[in-house]
Amino acid sequence: MSTADAPLPSAPPVQGSRPRVLIVRAPYYVAIIDGLRDGAARLLNESGAAFDVLDISGALELATAIRFAARGRVHYDAYVALGCVIRGETDHYDHVCREAMAGLTRVALDLGLCLGNGLLTVHTEAQATARSGADGHNKGAEAAVAALVQLNAARFLGAV
Repeated sequence: MSTADAPLPSAPPVQGSRPRVLIVRAPYYVAIIDGLRDGAARLLNESGAAFDVLDISGALELATAIRFAARGRVHYDAYVALGCVIRGETDHYDHVCREAMAGLTRVALDLGLCLGNGLLTVHTEAQATARSGADGHNKGAEAAVAALVQLNAARFLGAV
C-alpha cells in the first residue's frame, strides 16, 4: 500500500482522562518536520489531547530524548517521534535508519510506552515532502493516531 492509497488518519476517541502527549522532533529537514508536526498537532487537537513539543539534534537521539522524558518530572501518557532520514551517497543512511528505528522500538518496549513512530526513512526529499504535507496523507498525523490508539489499549488493559 502506498501513502496515497492509505486511508486518511482520523482522531480516535480517547478513553479516560485527557491525555498529555510529548512530540519529540529531530528537525534536520525543517520544512518536512514542521509538516509532520502540523499533522500530529492537528490530530492531537482533534482528539482533545494536550501536548508539548521538544526539539532534539537528530534521528539517533529520538529514543534517548523519549527515555529522558519518561524518567522526568512531567508525566506524559504517550509520545510521538518525528524525524526524517534521506538516503545519501554513503552507508550512513542505513546505519542511522536501522539504529534510530531499533532505539525507538527498544525504548517503547523496555519502558512500556505508548509511542507513535513518525520517523521517515526515504530515498528522496520529494518522498519526504509527500508524506509530510497538508493533504491529509501525513505520517506525523498517523504517528499521533498510533500513540493514541496505543494509549487506549494500555488503559483498556490496565497497563497505565
